[in-house]
Amino acid sequence: MTTTWSGARLLRDRNARLYLTQVVVSGFGTSALWLVSGVWVKDLTGSNGLAALCVFALWAPTLAGPLLGTVADRIRRKPLLIGVNLLLAALVVALVTVDSPDRLWLLFAVLLVYGASGVVQDAAESALVTAAVDPSLLGDFNGLRMTANEGMKLVAPLAGAGLYAVYGGPGVALLDAVTFVLAAGLCALLRVHEDRPRQASGDWRAQTAEGARHLWAHPRLRPLVLAGGGTMLFTGVCGALVYAIVAGLGHSPAYAGVLYAVQGVGSVAIGLVSGPALRLLGPHLFGACGIALTAVAVAARAVPSDAVAVVCSLANGAGLPCVLIAALTAVQRETPGALLGRATATANTLVFAPNVIGLAAGAALVELVDYRPLLVALGLALLVTAGVLLQSRARASCTASRSPSDANPA
Repeated sequence: MTTTWSGARLLRDRNARLYLTQVVVSGFGTSALWLVSGVWVKDLTGSNGLAALCVFALWAPTLAGPLLGTVADRIRRKPLLIGVNLLLAALVVALVTVDSPDRLWLLFAVLLVYGASGVVQDAAESALVTAAVDPSLLGDFNGLRMTANEGMKLVAPLAGAGLYAVYGGPGVALLDAVTFVLAAGLCALLRVHEDRPRQASGDWRAQTAEGARHLWAHPRLRPLVLAGGGTMLFTGVCGALVYAIVAGLGHSPAYAGVLYAVQGVGSVAIGLVSGPALRLLGPHLFGACGIALTAVAVAARAVPSDAVAVVCSLANGAGLPCVLIAALTAVQRETPGALLGRATATANTLVFAPNVIGLAAGAALVELVDYRPLLVALGLALLVTAGVLLQSRARASCTASRSPSDANPA
């Protein structure tokens, strides 16, 4: 088993290059609009609550992930991705008419469709990648995808803010529309053979449940997805404490931007080495190590030191993506193609929906208790999560030894 970095081999693959370029292009537009939409609403209304609803509108469709993922299993994925990108380009252009508070309904409607389309895209892309990229390189691919996404989160918000300052919200909307058109073109250039989707059996409810049943019954996927959800729950609570942490350091709220940027650097770095790490450790150990690193970083944030805060942000950025990359790669490798859209969308819901719950819980808890003991408690909870995932590794190994055809957990 090779543990060397296969990024060079991956980047020589035409489909991988096209897809990663598409991730960079669409990620740039999405990250820019994500930041600007809240600023746009704040400028038009002066309301912090309405501005916060922009993020909620983008995240809310994740809760319907299992249902939306069914779409990705009923339509060929390449035409679906092209169509969704072009649809979003047209919808985003409509935002140029948002120039007063009474037009904000259009912005929120577009953001909801944007979020729902993103769920469908993630499911379709996950399934399409398994046909377009060598299975042995999926870990490297998902790591580089993480690097591309996080890299755009570092660059695009600043660029979006500058564009907004000069041209306002409509300028950013037009930029986003252009990125969707370019993404559609890049998807059209992919060379991939897709079988015709099998005829659906049963109603939509039964079809939707198939993805959840597959994840729950699978001895290797279930613990990874549950560990990912638990990790996102606890780090969501921690995320809501960031301004209390910044205040404890004696800085203005703007300092949170520095910590987020450092965290992004950590995520970019781990994406580059995740492929070899997955091959060396396997998904369960790789995910558990990342959760443990996150646990230490979360607990250590209770120390009122700038240097410690920066190091913890870097460690958190490196640790948190590990279980996410491990879970996604395992789902791609161990799910039949006809079911992969629903399984991916369901896994994403189970992993990312707890983050919303954690953010809400953290927002309430920070008003009731001192954030420092809370950070230590969250670190302990994350360590327990890592321990449970490690225990599942032994059970997964036993299952793999009884099922030779599935014995490639890395």
